[in-house]
Amino acid sequence: MKVLKFGGTSVGSVENIINVKNIINDGNKKIVVLSAMSGTTNELVAISNCIKGKNTSEAEDKIYKLHKTYKQTIDALLSNKTLNNEAKKYVSDIFGQLIDSTYKTFSNKLENTILAQGELLSTFMFNCFLKQEGIRSALLPALGFMRTDSSREPHLSYIKTHLDTAFNTTETADIYITQGFICLDAEGDISNLQRGGSDYTATIIGAVIKAEEVQIWTDIDGMHNNDPRYVENTKPISNLSFDEAAELAYFGAKILHPQTVTPVRALGIPVRLKNTMNPSAPGTLISNETSEKGIKAMAAKDNITAIKIKSVRMLQAYGFLKKVFEVFEVFETSIDMITTSEVAVSLTIDDDRNLDKIVAELEQCALIEVDKNQSIICLVGHEIVNHQQTYKLFEILKDVKIRMISYGGSKNNISLLINSNDKIKTLQKLNRYLFDLNTL
Repeated sequence: MKVLKFGGTSVGSVENIINVKNIINDGNKKIVVLSAMSGTTNELVAISNCIKGKNTSEAEDKIYKLHKTYKQTIDALLSNKTLNNEAKKYVSDIFGQLIDSTYKTFSNKLENTILAQGELLSTFMFNCFLKQEGIRSALLPALGFMRTDSSREPHLSYIKTHLDTAFNTTETADIYITQGFICLDAEGDISNLQRGGSDYTATIIGAVIKAEEVQIWTDIDGMHNNDPRYVENTKPISNLSFDEAAELAYFGAKILHPQTVTPVRALGIPVRLKNTMNPSAPGTLISNETSEKGIKAMAAKDNITAIKIKSVRMLQAYGFLKKVFEVFEVFETSIDMITTSEVAVSLTIDDDRNLDKIVAELEQCALIEVDKNQSIICLVGHEIVNHQQTYKLFEILKDVKIRMISYGGSKNNISLLINSNDKIKTLQKLNRYLFDLNTL
């Protein structure tokens, strides 16, 4: 059985929903994971923020407008009167609960409950649509089996047990539909897998059922060799290894949630990236297979803060690095890049919520320099240093100030830290050099 995930754009209009139906209706059993309709999660975040700010009337206005959009979508999608009424009742119940939420005290639990409604709405409507089209479909509510543990990692044994129960207690179907993104936390409260988490949901399910393949359907023809938002004439990559895909996702390739490949990598379950609007395009296949050596793609990660930690005692202070890492552990802040010398450590973080506390703690044993507005440019490929032209990269970037360089933690990645103002210029220069093979 395959697991197919469709993102918000893929179910963002009636036309696109029909495209999804045509893609999945091939006579084979499958599990379909859906995101919320495009724009819905943003609106739910805005509603939540209004409730947090005690702007009840503004929250209600946003809820009524969003409800109206869904009723219009139902009328355009469902001509069957019974199913139309069924969908409208379900949708009205959800928006009624959202109205009730505006009078409650704001909390993280309330926010997570509000954000979960988008996926519940899209899956219910889609299930009604499939039934109207004569396709045997059934809902598998994600909140009945998707759960994280106390470390916020997927609780795989729980998921497997409860997913098996869901299959056994649900009517037999050709298409099983479930929600991406949403889950329960270790305490049993509604939570989520963060933005883009529907990809993660799909591969978690794929790993649990030992799927033949997991497909991630979006609005682009697979993983591209550069960021098409900033660089013209980018090209889709036909094949990537799990390691290469993980590096690109973590360092800014928006097509994948950073954790997507983790559940399926050890099991060797391939992940295929496809375009809902162009289903005949081959897309990108992510697997254990590695292809030619050298640089395949690049990605950029913004909102990076660089921290230089300098201690004159570091050369003989064997516990210094341990102490530095413990500070970041205490404040639950992960490190992206790190380089060291005899007397200093430079590292980067992408979460600066506790930056002041981190700096205050580190200043007790070292001199600290902080640079904000930084970006990481990540160059990815199999055994990347074996690319015959890799050594010339720094000639190409001679007019770009490089703050840090990192290589060695992975054979598949060279990371450059630069000022964010130089990001687009750097991506474009690298693209022309690496992929157009022009001399600059």
